Amino acid sequence: MKFFFNERFIMSSKYFIILLLLSASFMLSSCMTVGPNYSQPEMQTPFAWQKDVAGVANDKQSEQEILAKWWTTFNDPMLSGLMERAVAGNLSLQQALNSVRQARIQRGITDTDRYPTVNSSSSAGRTYQKDMKGDFTGTNSFRLGLDASWELDLFGGVKRSIEAADANIQTSEESYRDVLVSLLAEVALNYVEVRSYQSRLSVAESNLKSREETYTITKWRYQSGLITELDVVNAEKMLEQTRSQIPSLKSGLEKAKNRIAVLLGSEPGSLDSALDESKPVPLAPEEIAVGIPADLLRRRPDLRKAERELAAQTARIGVAEADRYPKLSLSGNIGLSALSPGDLFSSDSLSAGVSSGISWPVYNAGKIMKNIEIQWATQEQKLIAYRASLLTALEDVENALTAYSYEQTRRESLFKESQFAEQAADISRAQYSSGLIDFQSVLESQDTLLSAQDSLAQSDAQIISDLISLYKALGGGWSSFDVTEY
Repeated sequence: MKFFFNERFIMSSKYFIILLLLSASFMLSSCMTVGPNYSQPEMQTPFAWQKDVAGVANDKQSEQEILAKWWTTFNDPMLSGLMERAVAGNLSLQQALNSVRQARIQRGITDTDRYPTVNSSSSAGRTYQKDMKGDFTGTNSFRLGLDASWELDLFGGVKRSIEAADANIQTSEESYRDVLVSLLAEVALNYVEVRSYQSRLSVAESNLKSREETYTITKWRYQSGLITELDVVNAEKMLEQTRSQIPSLKSGLEKAKNRIAVLLGSEPGSLDSALDESKPVPLAPEEIAVGIPADLLRRRPDLRKAERELAAQTARIGVAEADRYPKLSLSGNIGLSALSPGDLFSSDSLSAGVSSGISWPVYNAGKIMKNIEIQWATQEQKLIAYRASLLTALEDVENALTAYSYEQTRRESLFKESQFAEQAADISRAQYSSGLIDFQSVLESQDTLLSAQDSLAQSDAQIISDLISLYKALGGGWSSFDVTEY
């Protein structure tokens, strides 16, 4: 069988394509884009923070460097390593990353609406017809063809859909960054909690040893007839009271370790060996980054996300507006048809056609206008949500600054209290051994010492936790792990 495309077929195909393109070009040249053009709203922020704290970086470059990797300012290699592992293994972060990929794919699907669709078809059949004699005769038919259709974006409905899709990609990227900011803070907070429990355990075990010594002395003095049995009972009571605090501290320690493991995408208990060695709570750096309130708009992912949601919704108004106007579609087909396969590519088998159509909604009971009103109302909601997010962000930072500042003041008093309590405990125990005071004074001084040392250990951890919360409120950390890298 011989197949060929003769000159007539080629010229007809050429004219078909040229006609389709010329028609499209003419229509596109007169296109307009309906709906509002988006511009980012100006948001009013305070000139400076209400609460001042000591040690704030004054250099802008220094602030950016600190916020980019704020956890490195604690000079703790273990914490830095956990951060890297969390970014690589956290499941919530992987979900957010897949949402970014999905949004990018969806944008590609939306973009296809700008182009024609072309379908190929082929058929082969046999038709039977009764002749004058009453006999049935059969006729074969064969066809190959291409069908093309194109709805022109005369009023920018597709363009606005693409704008919305682009904003949706950016929204999903900001959602990823928001999850990342929360993840980094959560890992750091739980790490501080681990070190805090270890410090508090050390305090409790040290006091337990001291009370064991006191109990031994008390028994010796009772056996010597210097004191009554009541002192021995009270000493044993305080000993067991101190011992009872240790299991709850160990339980809290294990829970914090398990939480970190899950945040890293690992099984609970998988970090026990790595975190078994007791280490102190990281120290606060001498210099911290705060910036100015206006920086939140460009740094906090939740604010950036809210702004992108507003941009996407503004574009959807244009999509809804475009439904009010006519829709012009172009279609064409070119095909080969014959009664036998051998004649399918002959010059007489060619057929082609071009057509256009206009559709314009005349009456739909106001459905389109109501949809436009809905899109405008939704845009207003997004704007309000954006403003509310900013107020919440400002509140988060102010609260974190206040907590960090006052906890430092509280820690100074607790440190002095702990020193005085230790002196008082030593003096009371020496005086009791000499028979100068009763045993109740010893118990009270030791109880005060344990309480002061435990409060001081908690305050050390709280200062770092407040600083971590401040960096989270400022939106720090995500720039070190940009979503475009994944």
